[in-house]
Amino acid sequence: MITLEHITVRFGEKTVLEQFSAVLPVRGITALAGPSGCGKTTLLRVLAGLQPVDAGRVALPGRACLLFQEDRLLPWRTAGEHIADVLPRARRGEVPRWLALAELEGEAQRYPAELSGGMGRRLALARCLACGGEVLLLDEPFTGVDLPRAARIMARIRALEVPVLLSSHQPEILAQCSQVLEVTGPPLQLR
Repeated sequence: MITLEHITVRFGEKTVLEQFSAVLPVRGITALAGPSGCGKTTLLRVLAGLQPVDAGRVALPGRACLLFQEDRLLPWRTAGEHIADVLPRARRGEVPRWLALAELEGEAQRYPAELSGGMGRRLALARCLACGGEVLLLDEPFTGVDLPRAARIMARIRALEVPVLLSSHQPEILAQCSQVLEVTGPPLQLR
C-alpha cells in the first residue's frame, strides 16, 4: 500500500497540505483532481521524495518514478536517445517498445524541436515509464494529447500493473481511473 500519514507541507505562511492522510491501492490508477494550486503537484513531489514535509510520514512499496509537469527534454538528444539514456545498457533494445507505448513509432531519430507539443509530452511520459519504478507518479501526463490517444496510452499504462498516481484536469481522463482523490484544500478526500 501507499500510505500517507498526517502530511503537512508549508511554504512560508502558506499551508498547502495539512494533516493529510490516505491509503492508496498498490494496483490501478488513482487520479488527483482539483483546481490549479490546490496541492496536487506538491503531493506528487512529497511521494517522490523531492519535497520535504513539515510533519507526517510516507510509505511506498518501492522506488517511485516521477513525470514532471514540464517535459524537461534535452534539445540535443533524439527521441530514441531520451529513452536509451534512462535504460541500463543491457535493456537499450527496449527503446522501440517504450516509443510504441506512447505512440511514437518512427520518431526515434527526431529531436524535441521537431515534435509537436503533444508528441513531446508523450516522449517525456515514455522516458518516465522506461525508467521503471514500483510506483509511477505522473503530473499532468496527457497535457496536449488528444483524448482517444490518451485513452489508448492509459490502457497500456494500466497493463504495466504498478500503482499509478496521476494528476489531471481532464474529466475524460479522470473517468478512466480506478479512483479519484479530490484535492480541494485540506482535508483531501477519496471519491
